[in-house]
Amino acid sequence: MSLIAADHVCVRFGADEVLHDVSLAIMPGEIVTILGPNGSGKSTLLRALLGILPVAEGRILRQADLRIGYVPQRLMIDRTMPITVRRFLSLPVRVGDAAASEALGRVGMAGHGGDQMTALSGGQLQRVLLARAMLGAPQVLMLDEPTQGLDQQGEAAFYRLIEEVRRNTGAAVLMVSHDLHVVMAASDRVICLNGHICCEGTPRVVSNAPEYRALFGLGTQGALALYQHEHDHDHPPGEGHAHHHHDHAGHDHA
Repeated sequence: MSLIAADHVCVRFGADEVLHDVSLAIMPGEIVTILGPNGSGKSTLLRALLGILPVAEGRILRQADLRIGYVPQRLMIDRTMPITVRRFLSLPVRVGDAAASEALGRVGMAGHGGDQMTALSGGQLQRVLLARAMLGAPQVLMLDEPTQGLDQQGEAAFYRLIEEVRRNTGAAVLMVSHDLHVVMAASDRVICLNGHICCEGTPRVVSNAPEYRALFGLGTQGALALYQHEHDHDHPPGEGHAHHHHDHAGHDHA
């Protein structure tokens, strides 16, 4: 039984059809990445699933009382308004100190409650946004371009954190990205969107799909820059190829 699904959804802004006949379902505990160029309707789809945007056709189906945690694309913080991390976690719903501490600990930000939001690095800010999204013990986490502006190591670290959150909480994850480098190795499925669903499958399958390559203007030749644990440099003698899950965040997969 899916947690949340789009059933033949169309979304229009005036005469423009931004999403056409989109169907997808998020199952408990799975990680799904929606990948597409700018203007492909990714954020629109997320907002439709959240119920913020009306659909012109089709329907959004949600499990009863579904708890959703949302990490928005950008957080505009007023630089002139001091607000601590701890205070931010209580917006808009007040949260107790114990829950706040646990949420910060879960994302590797223990002890940062007293920090000013404006003083955080990009990676720290994303972790605090994730902590806030986790406060309601969501069954599904929705993240809109969560690694935008992070460098490659920051991205890799954030993805490891998402994998950990899924492992520890069982939450499903739906992530939106336009960056080819950041399809998480742990994605169960990648959905390529360009107003409609072009193709979907495992990261490996999708990376070889002609629709995917066409969508991103990639020729038919050449390896894709998917962020995966697999790597193609030589192993030292005696080291097998079976265990490709050790961490190579520092390597440049570009």
